[in-house]
Amino acid sequence: MSLENIVRSVSGRLSLREPQAESLRRLHWAVDQVPALRDAKARSPEELKAMQDALAGQFPTLADFERDFPSLCFALATGVGKTRLMGAFISYLHAAYGYKHFFVLAPKPFMLVIARDTTHAAQLMATIESSDFFAGRYKGKVIQVDSSRSGAEEEEMIRRLLAVESYDEPTEIVIHVNMLKEGWDVTNLYTIVPLRAANARTLIEQSIGRGLRLPYGRKTGVDVVDRLNIIAHDKFQEVIDEAGRGDSPIRMQALVLTPESGSDSRLKSILVQPTANAILGTVTAGTLQGSGANLGHTAGGAQYGTSAPTTVFKTDEQRQIAQVAMDVIAEISRERQDGQPLVASTRALTQASIRQQITQRVQERMLPKQGDLLVTEALPVADIVQQTVAVLVEHTIDIPRILVKPKGPVKSGYKAFKLDLSKMNFQPQDMALVGQGLKTGKQVLYGQSSTVLESQLENYIVRELINYDDVSYDEHAELIYELAGQAVAHFKTYLKSDDELHNILGNYGKTIAENIHLQMALHYYEDISESEVVVSQGFTPLKHCAFTAEGDILPLHQAPDEKGKIAQYVYGGFSKCAYPLQKFHSDTERVPTCVLERDTLRWFRPVAGQFNIYYRSGANQPEYVPDFVAATADHNLIIETKAAKDMVASDVKAKADAAATWCRNASDYSQAQGGKPWKYLLVPHDAVAHNATVSALTGRFVVASS
Repeated sequence: MSLENIVRSVSGRLSLREPQAESLRRLHWAVDQVPALRDAKARSPEELKAMQDALAGQFPTLADFERDFPSLCFALATGVGKTRLMGAFISYLHAAYGYKHFFVLAPKPFMLVIARDTTHAAQLMATIESSDFFAGRYKGKVIQVDSSRSGAEEEEMIRRLLAVESYDEPTEIVIHVNMLKEGWDVTNLYTIVPLRAANARTLIEQSIGRGLRLPYGRKTGVDVVDRLNIIAHDKFQEVIDEAGRGDSPIRMQALVLTPESGSDSRLKSILVQPTANAILGTVTAGTLQGSGANLGHTAGGAQYGTSAPTTVFKTDEQRQIAQVAMDVIAEISRERQDGQPLVASTRALTQASIRQQITQRVQERMLPKQGDLLVTEALPVADIVQQTVAVLVEHTIDIPRILVKPKGPVKSGYKAFKLDLSKMNFQPQDMALVGQGLKTGKQVLYGQSSTVLESQLENYIVRELINYDDVSYDEHAELIYELAGQAVAHFKTYLKSDDELHNILGNYGKTIAENIHLQMALHYYEDISESEVVVSQGFTPLKHCAFTAEGDILPLHQAPDEKGKIAQYVYGGFSKCAYPLQKFHSDTERVPTCVLERDTLRWFRPVAGQFNIYYRSGANQPEYVPDFVAATADHNLIIETKAAKDMVASDVKAKADAAATWCRNASDYSQAQGGKPWKYLLVPHDAVAHNATVSALTGRFVVASS
């Protein structure tokens, strides 16, 4: 296909409006007529100047690339579609020249600190730029803007201040004293820290106004991009009250970082490492320090509970060796030999050759610290490694890391189907523009708003459908136009004129496309002719957990006073769990845990990434995190509990099929290594009871892979 045809194809398929299409044509001309633009090695000042001169005939206003590489800027009015134009540029450059990597430049966010006076500002700058403040991270990245500067210092201050939006300007913090209240507009100010009293209404609004310029000129719908953070002292409530007045142009939301619960006790953030780490004494700072009830540490370091377990190692040196051994075990678990995991299971760690290799690596890393003048008795590294391996084997369940890879081509797409249009009964909107005064409340009619008209009615819907990542215009153009045509035909059955059709499609095009996309997901197909199972790890080390909790840790047998609030609590006191603490979303998750404590050798609630099981949901493949994993004398089990009414839901079936397939592959690997088979249990809630047994549940609710 010729380059001109590629331009026309991209313009047509993306339904580019004329300003967008003209911009694309100009980009094509520039890249085609000046081949040096495509030469990654042509970047000297002389070569850049030659490119600029070559472009001057087509772009007479081009004065400078403003970069050390060719850079062209296309200015479009708001609402024309700059994001779509960027997509068109990328599509053209990929189709015409094979470019695969693109990046978008954006100004680096910075923080504005409001100081009391020039002395305070100087003190703040000295502190922030010191080596003691975040290890010197902000040295050279702070500007002090106040009247204490003059001459060359003032000129340099102003230069850096004016360049703060530039991507190559290092400034991350601006400290000022009454110099930036008005007349200074930037789009990359995200945080304001007022460290001076500011109860005057005008001063409040002026200071906050410095940060209200939106980075993209409009709200994006992404909260972290659209939001300005204001971090202040204990008088901040007065600022909120003032800004919340009915006639204030500023609307503020207070974010409480440590919310209080209804029971007058603060929520605690708890980091929990596996029981094996607690027994070895290798937990990191801020994490749980033991197993059993009333144990734990909050993220802030305060003790959560009282008692702690007895660790197998008593000295810091022994615990340090054990920690290094755990690191080496995690490292060696990922190594492969002859296409197979080097260590087939945790029990393989007990083999003399593997244990010797671990011991050797630990010894290589346990070098004496410089300055240690006293020679102490050699630590029994081999014995500590042996004990570490024994604790790990006893307190874990081997979960292999399994990947199913297609061996041949994969065919995928959407099957043709008839849309369900029964709920699409939109009515034309009144397009009047209404303005309302903030102070008077008076409303004024300005006239009629409008949407950008499409020459083809289906394009209103198609332009929204192709914004979905899984809908490729190249592959699905015929289908999406056919579906859009069904929708247009439906609206024609009850709308009276073309104006009403344009009104409906222009105003509700995104909603219509969303409905169509949801229906498309139900007709997605994927055809894999052949696949292979790859086991990359014989076992995966258990991941740490993070919980928020209220009150003391509850024993497992204790149901909460209000079952609907069980998610607020953390449970402990386990003897067979691979973690000292666990959390439940419902009481029907707590009850089977009592059964697992009684009937299994080991169990726990897995966290994201522990299994890497993915299920099909339309064109997407979300991760499936099951409720429980358990080990008995004869089997390893993945267990999911569901409400009886949800047992036949499509997503539940998809998860069950993915998990059952994983169990089949894991069984093949495990049994080849002399281990136990895996089974997947899908248990309805009404079968969960204290008098249930794991063997009975296994007999009734095993799901076989399809």
